[in-house]
Amino acid sequence: MTRQSVALAPGAEALARSAAQKISWRLIPILGIGYGLAFMDRVSVSFAALRMNQDLHFSATIYGLGAGLFFIGNAMAEVPSNLLLLRFGAKRIMATIMFVWGLAAVAMMLVRTPIEFYALRFLLGVAEAGFYPGVLYYLTLWYPNTMRARAVSRFYIALPLSSVLMGSLAGWLMGLDGQMGLTGWQWLFLVEGLPAVLFAPVILWLLPDSPAKVKWLTDEEQTWLAGQLKEDHGKAHLGHEAGVLKALLSGRVWMVGLYFFFVGCCAYGLSFLLPTILKDATGLSVGAVGWLIALFSLIGAAAMLVNGIHSDHKRERALHCIVPCLVMAAGYVVASYSHHTWVIVIALAVSFISTYSLWGPALSVPMEFLAGPAAAAGIAAMNTIAIVSGFVAPYWMGLMKDAWGDYNIGLRGLMFAALAAAGMMWILMRSLKQGKAAAA
Repeated sequence: MTRQSVALAPGAEALARSAAQKISWRLIPILGIGYGLAFMDRVSVSFAALRMNQDLHFSATIYGLGAGLFFIGNAMAEVPSNLLLLRFGAKRIMATIMFVWGLAAVAMMLVRTPIEFYALRFLLGVAEAGFYPGVLYYLTLWYPNTMRARAVSRFYIALPLSSVLMGSLAGWLMGLDGQMGLTGWQWLFLVEGLPAVLFAPVILWLLPDSPAKVKWLTDEEQTWLAGQLKEDHGKAHLGHEAGVLKALLSGRVWMVGLYFFFVGCCAYGLSFLLPTILKDATGLSVGAVGWLIALFSLIGAAAMLVNGIHSDHKRERALHCIVPCLVMAAGYVVASYSHHTWVIVIALAVSFISTYSLWGPALSVPMEFLAGPAAAAGIAAMNTIAIVSGFVAPYWMGLMKDAWGDYNIGLRGLMFAALAAAGMMWILMRSLKQGKAAAA
């Protein structure tokens, strides 16, 4: 009996639940670990900077430019990398990406001059490009629209959990200063870069390319999943027939990209400087600051899961994306004007946690109007627009610090970015509603 000939079983809800559980248990831990390692290697420089900048005499502007150049390299390679994923399959490209970026992350321990810092950050960005948008496209092959916010939240929870791990390890690794002739920040780059090199073969071994190539889904589950995905693709604004070029030129793809650009300004503008800002505000040790950020991240992980589940339950995306942006903006304002240490800490924590909470619903939005090759190209294009924020925001924060002596003006700039993100999501959702009404 072929999979195509199997009729959908009467207990559709139980069937859906069974398929989703199998997919989640088999795929989400692998993807989550991969993205967690990517995020650690992307932002480990924020903890290294607490000593590296002093050792190498880097100003805030030099650090901000170097931290941001990662994202220029990343943006340049996003679309080509995702098109290679379409051509050669998900696991081959993602495993290759992981191995190469791990080597680049370890090489950061060899930095001595600003030029070397700039070059390696840029190369790290090129190497990592494609993993994150590749995962988002990959999830569209496995999860129907009604389950994607939860799926994305479960995958994306790796980001705050990696911050928990990084924060808890940072003090210990920096404390290895002088061991075997290495500084503490060199130990940090070495220990946090090697796992990506070692995990790449695991991706190649365990990650299937598509549902059609697995034996752990039953015939009924395969048929149910294929039917759900076909129905979603039929409703897509840009479906299988749209092609790559149409996706790249889509106004809605650009709207999503701009939303994530503004959100990214908030996320990267804060995350790359948060250890330094908290240390300056509280006077705590590197280890204590790391544990504080770990606590923020743990709460952020819970907020991400709750908001994603609630968004799927209510079948609503806009408010689940807009409200966190407004809360983020309020947090930046309070932190930038307050002179009370723990008011600043709490305000930054609220903004940090709110940023995490929106990702599940927000990343589900493009998956609702993109399918097939258009999804691979569109998601990569949107991420190319968004990832530039990782260059703009840290550089902006560094410039403001050098110009004004603190990060308050920089934080107020992030407030405007959060408000712009809320406005862009509102415009996008109106456009999607109008498109559905016109098609009805």
